[in-house]
Amino acid sequence: MRFAINHISAPKLGLAEFFAMTRRLGATEVEIRNDLPDVMGSMDPAEVRAEAERQGVTILSINALYPFNVWSGDLPDRAVAIADYAQACGARAVVMCPLNDGTEVAFDDLVAALKAMKPILQERGLTGLVEPLGFPVSSLRRKATAIEAIKAADGEGAYKLMHDTFHHHLAGETEFFPEWTGLVHISGVTDQHVAVEDMLDAHRVLVDGDDRLENLPQIKALLEAGYDGPFSFEPFAAEVHDAADPEAALRDSIGHIQAAA
Repeated sequence: MRFAINHISAPKLGLAEFFAMTRRLGATEVEIRNDLPDVMGSMDPAEVRAEAERQGVTILSINALYPFNVWSGDLPDRAVAIADYAQACGARAVVMCPLNDGTEVAFDDLVAALKAMKPILQERGLTGLVEPLGFPVSSLRRKATAIEAIKAADGEGAYKLMHDTFHHHLAGETEFFPEWTGLVHISGVTDQHVAVEDMLDAHRVLVDGDDRLENLPQIKALLEAGYDGPFSFEPFAAEVHDAADPEAALRDSIGHIQAAA
């Protein structure tokens, strides 16, 4: 297996140091973001591309276009902007997250959004990584529904799934789709007091021996089923972001997973 590092794993590091840390950890693949830290909103994409080339890292994706399944308002313009930036900085994909506020989104609207986004991606040589969110309030919780919508939109060549171990667990999913999976996000929850239905991004830490999300069984299942892509660390907890030595913390988590997998 191979690892990638999402910039949210060490959001206080500047881009160059983030890339350097990734290489010291033995990885060559990264994800950048438009939220925390907001690389897209603060750096020229040509600078990002040049730094990635200088340090020998591949930018897998930009996180994220939200809410991709509500194709109205300024979303079409934001979709073009993030795709333009991805192409210019050398990223290979755009992560696409659904509306997550308790509002239902019709399946036909999901399909329409995928149809609208498809040419934007294809014209720039990008892949759309559709990420179902397992929260009870999410408008798209399960990967099977995402696949059904991608097929209905004739989007097999444009889209892949983002398998997120946190959201897979929250949604109570048991089925894996390795042939559809373009990237895997990994994070753990160690808080023993929070119920699964109450878990939030703020609970997401690095994977260790106290993990409640069954990351290791999920990783093994994906590998055994034929997934051969990277596993990208995506922790959201403040304690991870504020760590005095994020590199050491990531190295420990990598070691734990490698020893068990």
